[in-house]
Amino acid sequence: MKIIQTIKNIWNIEDLRKRLGITFLFILIYRFGCQVVLPGINPQALSALEKFTDSGLMQLLDMFSGGAFSQASIFALGIMPYITASIVIQLLGMVMPSFQKMQREGESGRMKLNQYTRYLTVLILLVQAPAYLINLRVQVQSAGGIVEMGPWTMFYLTIVLTAGAMFIMWLGEKITDKGIGNGISMIILVGIIARLPGAFSQEFVGRLTNAQGGLIMFLVEIIVLFAITAGAVMLTQGTRKVPVQYAKRIVGNKQYGGARQYIPLKVNAANVMPIIFAQALMFIPITLAGFGAQKDASGFFGNMARIFGDMNGFWYNLVYFLLIVAFTYFYTAITVRPTQMAEEMKKNSGFIPGIKPGKKTAEYLDSIMSRITLPGSLFLGVVAILPAFARLFGVNQNFAQFFGGTSLLITVGVVLDTLQQIETHLKMHHYDGLMKSGKIKGRAS
Repeated sequence: MKIIQTIKNIWNIEDLRKRLGITFLFILIYRFGCQVVLPGINPQALSALEKFTDSGLMQLLDMFSGGAFSQASIFALGIMPYITASIVIQLLGMVMPSFQKMQREGESGRMKLNQYTRYLTVLILLVQAPAYLINLRVQVQSAGGIVEMGPWTMFYLTIVLTAGAMFIMWLGEKITDKGIGNGISMIILVGIIARLPGAFSQEFVGRLTNAQGGLIMFLVEIIVLFAITAGAVMLTQGTRKVPVQYAKRIVGNKQYGGARQYIPLKVNAANVMPIIFAQALMFIPITLAGFGAQKDASGFFGNMARIFGDMNGFWYNLVYFLLIVAFTYFYTAITVRPTQMAEEMKKNSGFIPGIKPGKKTAEYLDSIMSRITLPGSLFLGVVAILPAFARLFGVNQNFAQFFGGTSLLITVGVVLDTLQQIETHLKMHHYDGLMKSGKIKGRAS
């Protein structure tokens, strides 16, 4: 069988074998740390915290941390603070000339930006850690437990949580350098997959207890899940190739240019970021409405709580869908720069056939991005609200998260990126790739 031969080929490549081993070891260390509860916290009193993370933004944070958030682990804050800092630095690079200069400085500029990202991560952690501890105390006390959390306890637990999150960041960087795949993305993927066996077993047992065609419904769910995953793969890999012709240049005895190349413009250039932004924004009115509805159940806040409080409701999912479409256009606009692409082509004596270099080229690229972003944003919005449809058909809350949304897109994207790197190692050592025909394309292809 080809799969067995592929595994043998991977094992025969010493460098690839070591990288896979190191990646697996670091993942084991991460999963072990997720089970270590903060000192002074009784694990038996965390039922209220687990209920608190059943839905909304808290569920997203718990998913990214692999369940460590709801278990009050030393890794409870996970990798999200680092991701937040990275997004902030990336956005600053769009508007601040000093950050734009560092982006153009190559490796030295990248190292500076990484250092600023680490500093900002620490600042975010020093704010998030006390907030997490205060919420932990409230949730445990609401369940009848007792948590002694004076100033000194708050201080050293903040240090523990900050150190845990920075250690996760270090693990991610080491996986990128010495392992296989992108380390940060791999850690997020492991956190998502860690919840899959429990959600799968709950759904399977729940369907078996249903005497009326429960097993048939479970098989239908699996088929639908595979179909949605295939659609997510197509969304991740979808591109529109724009031909670029480079003029011939002769420098010394060498000839440069002259060949036609292609710029791959991605259908979903924003990846999963619009869903994350929209989820965070939708959590704000839910929180405000929840506080206000206690005092004004029949007024404005009460109505808002009824509209936005139901994640399976029509209005919640409609607003959520429209926000994702809007954020897809916004994030694509700040990450894909047609003007800069046109300038780079002009500097290298390149042009799009039939299009005048410079401003006309930028306008042409911008029009293409607008056209291909529309179907990409609509499909991304549909994928994001699919878990709500799954819950309406009786799918378990935890298992429904794998029918779309952030978890599905991240899983597909990271798996494709990792398989692409393995494919590259096999091709470099003259082995057959993972696929009989075609080429695996990751998110960065």
